[in-house]
Amino acid sequence: RKILNISQGTTSLFWGYLSDLQKQEERGELLQPLIFVLLVLCSLLLYFKVSLMDPGFVKSEEEVEAGKSEEQSLVIPQAPGDVQTRRCGYCMVKQPMRAKHCQLCQHCVRRYDHHCPWIGNCVGERNHPFFIAYLSVQLVVLLWGGHVAWSGLYFEQSWDWLQHNILLLASFLLIVTFTVVVLLLLVSHLYLISCNTTTWEFMSPHRIPYLRHSELENPFDQGVVLNLWRFFCSCHLTAWEKIYFLRSSDPV
Repeated sequence: RKILNISQGTTSLFWGYLSDLQKQEERGELLQPLIFVLLVLCSLLLYFKVSLMDPGFVKSEEEVEAGKSEEQSLVIPQAPGDVQTRRCGYCMVKQPMRAKHCQLCQHCVRRYDHHCPWIGNCVGERNHPFFIAYLSVQLVVLLWGGHVAWSGLYFEQSWDWLQHNILLLASFLLIVTFTVVVLLLLVSHLYLISCNTTTWEFMSPHRIPYLRHSELENPFDQGVVLNLWRFFCSCHLTAWEKIYFLRSSDPV
């Protein structure tokens, strides 16, 4: 989380330097500076949204019975053969398919992707789209911030110049580093989403029974368009067992 706060903070360190945004502000052209500030604020709001919201914690049977839950509306098809619902050995809840227990959060998370140390929270079925939105906005802020930092640099071969611009130069190098990291992270997530797979499933298919025993390499892949639509446009939790049993002839 500290790393991500640094990446957000570096985008504003160079505001007091001579840059394109400062020149526009001095000329009374406030549109671009205002948009930049709004993007930074949007990035911060999405950060807190993703880090504080429920990523898709699996409810216990007592919690489901105590109140109306969205999980009650999920229709799980009858599994062929002697298939039993997996029960978590840590929190003892019935795990739906694609769920995994997170040791750091101490909860099972639906369609678990990974535990992100940047946000201090799991990325799961509920907050994964917001995580992608956050990465996208953060990437725009970093690219724009890098351009602004570069516009404030006027290179001179003198020690005085380096002393006066060391903070701006360090900010620019940090922004470039974080831009590469966020870009790679966003591209990799979009690729996995287009295939309807998660980071956990992609990295450890040999450790996941429903993937190890399936005749299909990815039993949840329904094509790029439907995968993207289900991820970004579906407002409800998905019964992944239904897709799995329809596409796999050897369910677990």
